Amino acid sequence: MKFDKPAGSNPVDKLRYVGRPFDRIDGPMKTTGSAPYAYEWHDEAPDVAYGYVVASPIARGKLISVDVEAAECAPGVLTIVTARNAGKLGKGDMNTASLLAEYRIEHYHQAVALVVAETFEQARSAAQLVGVHVEREKGAFSLEKEKTTVTTAPEDTPDKIIGDPDHAFSQAAFQHDALYTTPDQSHMAMEPHASMAVWDKGAVTVWTSNQMINWCRTDLAKTLNLPLEKVRIISPYIGGGFGGKLFLRSDALLAALGARAIKRPVKVMLPRPMIPNNTTHRPATYQQIRIGTDNAGHITAISHTSWSGNLPDGTPETAVQQTELLYAGANRLTALRLAKLDLPEGNAMRAPGEAPGLMALEIAIDEIAEKTGLDPVEFRILNDTQVDPADPGRPFSRRQLVECLRTGAEAFGWERRNPVPARTREGSWLVGMGVAAGFRNNLVAPSGARVHLNAQGIVTVETDMTDIGTGSYTIIAQTAAEMLGVPMERVIVRLGDSDFPVSAGSGGQWGANTSTAGVYAACVKLRERVAAELRFSHEDAEFVDGEIRANGRSAKIETAAAGQTLTAEDTIEFGDLDQQFQQSTFAGHFVEVGVDADTGEVRVRRMLAVCAAGRILNPKTARSQVIGAMTMGLGGALMEELAVDTRLGFFVNHDMAGYEVPVHADIPEQEVIFLEDTDPVSSPMKAKGVGELGLCGVGAAIANAVYNATGVRVRDYPVTLDKLLSGLPETA
Repeated sequence: MKFDKPAGSNPVDKLRYVGRPFDRIDGPMKTTGSAPYAYEWHDEAPDVAYGYVVASPIARGKLISVDVEAAECAPGVLTIVTARNAGKLGKGDMNTASLLAEYRIEHYHQAVALVVAETFEQARSAAQLVGVHVEREKGAFSLEKEKTTVTTAPEDTPDKIIGDPDHAFSQAAFQHDALYTTPDQSHMAMEPHASMAVWDKGAVTVWTSNQMINWCRTDLAKTLNLPLEKVRIISPYIGGGFGGKLFLRSDALLAALGARAIKRPVKVMLPRPMIPNNTTHRPATYQQIRIGTDNAGHITAISHTSWSGNLPDGTPETAVQQTELLYAGANRLTALRLAKLDLPEGNAMRAPGEAPGLMALEIAIDEIAEKTGLDPVEFRILNDTQVDPADPGRPFSRRQLVECLRTGAEAFGWERRNPVPARTREGSWLVGMGVAAGFRNNLVAPSGARVHLNAQGIVTVETDMTDIGTGSYTIIAQTAAEMLGVPMERVIVRLGDSDFPVSAGSGGQWGANTSTAGVYAACVKLRERVAAELRFSHEDAEFVDGEIRANGRSAKIETAAAGQTLTAEDTIEFGDLDQQFQQSTFAGHFVEVGVDADTGEVRVRRMLAVCAAGRILNPKTARSQVIGAMTMGLGGALMEELAVDTRLGFFVNHDMAGYEVPVHADIPEQEVIFLEDTDPVSSPMKAKGVGELGLCGVGAAIANAVYNATGVRVRDYPVTLDKLLSGLPETA
């Protein structure tokens, strides 16, 4: 199905199932432990062996040799796989570094071998006996140091300049120019990276934890030099991804290599301390922001330059992309700078670009608002735009930022905020409120599905879409139930298998909207088949209560499948509406904090997110996504930071003992409000994504609240007490 014009009235608009707060249909399996994750497919591999990864002890240099003699003699060892005995390996498109080092070490904890043994404990013990002989080379590990050597944009991300921002800034009535930093951060998903591989007749099946089935399958086929049809990926349940499981990782490749070597199933799980360095992370940024306004507070100049680092051939953190679209202003500059670092690969982490970008921009907006004498909510509203600032002839399809801010200010009690910092106290606590705008672009991608109807009236949906804990099973079931007029209990959803039609996958906030649109397309075809079998006109037919109805006639839809199973398959493909209209999602984030006047301890007390993100397909699962994102934003604002050893080139706090994430005691009252906001330009579902929007802006709202509470402006995340203590008001 081609979606190339705005959606009109369609069956989804009935809202019998779509838009309602159904419980997650996979919930009982999750809560009883019967949903199998990647390491738990026990019945499928009764003779499984276990692999343990041997990782590089240096960040950059030559891999001279891997001494396996002692390890091969250890109890239970079946084989030891290295790049030099694994056969010729290719390289997929998604990874910057090789997943198994052969001659060069590209980053710390890069895999150099896999020890396979009868038990996990035997494999782990033998891995300690493997001798990894390397020649260390000098590496670049400090973004602060290397950023000074980078003066031009990466080749594929040129600077974007509108008007004359330098001149406009110099003439501005009010000016703000400051540097902000965000640290390296780790995804820290609850489920570690894990895989199990089985070979049969030259084909491999890998059960893994992966968000994008087709990306993983394609890159594994390229790496193993296999035809695509010889690779199957299965990932129906994922215990968190946040971008860290978007594509092929070393556990899946090594499981496949180990299983091929011993001709038995092999399981590989990355130990928690290996994950931050072996996989990907969110790279640190340095962000220079300049904003100038006229006397009334209208932005006349805005410039945002961001530096980040990555391995050679890696990509930058696109931290300036929201600045291109969030506020009005005739004179604009956005620029990216990429330093070459020999740290582990920087790549997508939940809301790549906007998450760290808004952490900086939305502090800067508060700072310039204060200089103009305007309330920070009113300053944002004053500088709203309904068109792309770089192309005024291109409107937003839907833009409700002003409504998000006004609704949030009223619901949160913003009028009670004292605009003068450090003036509100409750005992030993300094209390403050903060606000930030949330923004995330609405991305779309082709997504396919297959739908079956059997003679019992059961509808089965198949797509390789994944559920990373966000509710994909449920919203897909709601879509099929709506389109075919059957109750939810008569819909079976099967996900996460590369034997199913290729979907858009889970990532970038595009999954819910595009995967349900793909199911919509397949259901349209199935409706046509049912109508044809029962001699109804599909243009006039209504599917409701398990029946097809038109022109005074009705029939049970299962009668169309008597003696057969009806099957329909289709893919939603998007035209150029995203070129005609700017499609984005918006939020207003409001936070109240308390800061201990003696110790500088920060406690978030209340959080509110008001979101405008198209039709909300399931308010209950969407709310869960947003409060989870808000929690992640709290962690990023106050505690999350990978500590870089700039001498040896690795992340020191590479486990959950040293890398702090929020726990239940840190989570305050959280409230989410969804605005009515169907967007017919986005898809037939008139929906958009919301899971990453719930994160975008949260960190800045917290930092702004801390400033309002204390009068201390912190521009370097995380906002820890050591950055507050010297500036706290006198208590005596």
